[in-house]
Amino acid sequence: MDARRDRKGPKPFSFRDDPEVPEFDDGAPLAVMDAECAVCSWGARMIHRLDRSRSVRICPIQSPLGAALLRHYGLEPIDPTTWLFIDGGVAYRDFEAVIHAARRFGGWGRLATVLLILPRPLRDWGYRRLARNRYALFGRGDMCGLPDPEFQKRLLR
Repeated sequence: MDARRDRKGPKPFSFRDDPEVPEFDDGAPLAVMDAECAVCSWGARMIHRLDRSRSVRICPIQSPLGAALLRHYGLEPIDPTTWLFIDGGVAYRDFEAVIHAARRFGGWGRLATVLLILPRPLRDWGYRRLARNRYALFGRGDMCGLPDPEFQKRLLR
């Protein structure tokens, strides 16, 4: 069994022990997303809009930190099929990340919890289908090119 894992998944803050993951301030939640995906760019803008605490940071998978975090959690940074939301050192992925983030944001963000009515295998299957076809369905975007200075402050590169 991988030393980073226990029965319930990766241990909180397991990335701290991974020499491939650059050090970063992990005291606030972090969304690791594809900066070239139009859906992810929209998601990053929604995080910026819904996160009233202004504490959640966003890290493009195209950055050294983003790629290292994806690899740490067994994901492929070159062709990711998910995004990560790391909160309290615990990584969430797929719709579980969306639901966790939405609960954290409160307000309108809680609408995403309606996804809980679907069984987890169905949610995971739906997310993977969307992720694999995201460029064909929605095109490409440039999250890092957004001009909002407050948004730019959230980006870890």
